[in-house]
Amino acid sequence: MGAGLAVQFARHGHPVTLVDHRQSNLDDAIERIVDAAELLSKESCAETTAEALLERIEFTLDREAGVSSAELVVESVSEDLAVKRELFRSIGEAAPDTAILASNTSGLRITDIAAGAERYAERIVGCHWWNPPYIMPLVELVPGEETSDATVDELESLVKSVDRTPIRLQRDAAGFVWNRIQFAVLRECIHIVDEGIASVEAVDAAVRDGYALRTATVGPFETVDISGVDLFETIGEELYPELSARQTPSERFDELLTAGREGVDAGAGFYDYDESLETVVHRRDRKIARLRNALGATDEQ
Repeated sequence: MGAGLAVQFARHGHPVTLVDHRQSNLDDAIERIVDAAELLSKESCAETTAEALLERIEFTLDREAGVSSAELVVESVSEDLAVKRELFRSIGEAAPDTAILASNTSGLRITDIAAGAERYAERIVGCHWWNPPYIMPLVELVPGEETSDATVDELESLVKSVDRTPIRLQRDAAGFVWNRIQFAVLRECIHIVDEGIASVEAVDAAVRDGYALRTATVGPFETVDISGVDLFETIGEELYPELSARQTPSERFDELLTAGREGVDAGAGFYDYDESLETVVHRRDRKIARLRNALGATDEQ
């Protein structure tokens, strides 16, 4: 995510400093930036070259020096609350007093991350980008209990300056908007398979080629309005009792992990894979880029 964020800010003219604790990670980031530039160019999403991007990006292992003159700091470290708190303590002391301190966490509460950071808690804010950030258009802005309105306002302007659409949450909540929806859908998808209603392949097809294809153009509330509020209330009365209400993940996850089927990188998860993770992700990103371009062309007609 760090490399992807660097691409998006650099392609819109912002100077970027990419910080990591390991040189090999920075070397990998350079490769990802080059690959991103190639993808954007091929899919007609941008005219920026890898050379132009890299001219605007600095790479460093020195955390304090890397944030010392930053207007915005966005972290993308592991989803570990203790790790994030320590990181914000460090960057809060090293960054300018006016810098926005943003977390790209996908689910942790911003209030919990900012706990104990009294002096700069008002400048800590959630800034959740969807991957890859140089293709996906939305960014969730999440205020913690101590985050100032001025911080969110300024961050909103910065997000817009790099051609991204901010979704401003009204309050802090675990999972924000996107992951709450994503995991609600995933819970029901696994429930359908566990109940023997349909196969993994059938559920993926129903979501990918049906539900997701339509929701690429209209949201769930728009769908209700189109079909009729009364109809959805009637269906809901019958259907809601049948939906999953699990409070813990399905045992299917543990079964897969025990079998060593940890996902694409392991060669197997719900499916078997004979391609690298890089190849699978690149194909996904290419399809997303093409879909965005197609939808944009449709809107212009």
